[in-house]
Amino acid sequence: MSDLLRCAQGRTLEAFGLGPRESPYDILASGAFWRLRDYGKPTPAQPVLIVAAPIKRAYIWDLAPSASAVNYILHQDFHVYLLEWLPVEGTDENGLSEYASIISECVARISSRWVGAKTFLMGHSLGGTLAAIFAASESESIRGLVLLSAPLCFRPETSRFRDALVSLVPSDLIDTRPCPGSLLSHASALASPETFVWARFADAMLSGADDHAREIHARVERWALDEVPLSGELVRQIIEWLYRENRFCGGNLKIGNKLIGPSTLTTPTLAAVNVDDEVAPIVSVKPFFEAMPIKDVRIAEIPGEIGVCLQHLGILIGREARAAGWPKIITWMDLHADPRAPARRTLNERSSVDV
Repeated sequence: MSDLLRCAQGRTLEAFGLGPRESPYDILASGAFWRLRDYGKPTPAQPVLIVAAPIKRAYIWDLAPSASAVNYILHQDFHVYLLEWLPVEGTDENGLSEYASIISECVARISSRWVGAKTFLMGHSLGGTLAAIFAASESESIRGLVLLSAPLCFRPETSRFRDALVSLVPSDLIDTRPCPGSLLSHASALASPETFVWARFADAMLSGADDHAREIHARVERWALDEVPLSGELVRQIIEWLYRENRFCGGNLKIGNKLIGPSTLTTPTLAAVNVDDEVAPIVSVKPFFEAMPIKDVRIAEIPGEIGVCLQHLGILIGREARAAGWPKIITWMDLHADPRAPARRTLNERSSVDV
């Protein structure tokens, strides 16, 4: 009922023109709880697979033309795919292993389309965590991993949000029934009211005199009301295995028949971290990177900004992130691009209109 009420509020905002304005795409493949979007042109290009977070809707990646990570990547001559997770119905026992297997299937489909050219894998928030879990189990199948505000380490005291969430959610709260999206929204607000309540009010006030900031803030508020039910088993494993037991960073997370962790993640990796983000602070990434066996890892710190509603979303929709953060991400991807992919324009050849 809470999900229905929040979605109804969201539709009211959408009636005032605050709904998503997404780029056109085709559906390349789909399953019971996922779809693979294809935003690319018929001509081949270096592929990038975005793994959306399973919480709420995937259009936060493509909120509006002026605040679209999808559009930005497309204009840098990459072929963009996006894996979105669909609302679950009935009893659902799909957990981390099953979600990783879907990422594996999508990576294989993309690689087969472009004569074996390896794709970059990119994810934000828990979408980035899922992408990293897959990459740690099949590092050889991708060209590189880009994590945007994605937590990897869940040790006690890594963040107040982590500690509060673990203390708030009892171990027996979640089962295999679909988990209401609003339950996670309310739990997050209780765990960090400063991040999910007071900072949003402050951002709305500070955005008042800026038309663009005010519009994007309102669009994010509409997106935040777009609740969807999640796999109860996935939520249980995220809370228990990741947040409470820190299995991934500890190297004892079992995916399929394989134990994975920092020592099994051997692909070049870039993490963009918002310095004002309490959900995925730098301490939720750095210990994991320090335990990886390769040196080709980098953390790029991104400053916070107004007009993004939630700092956790700043890297996807913020103007400052678009101007200063994304060029660093694209430069890193240029340096690690698959040599079998078709040649792309250099950064200097791309016009300011493209950016």
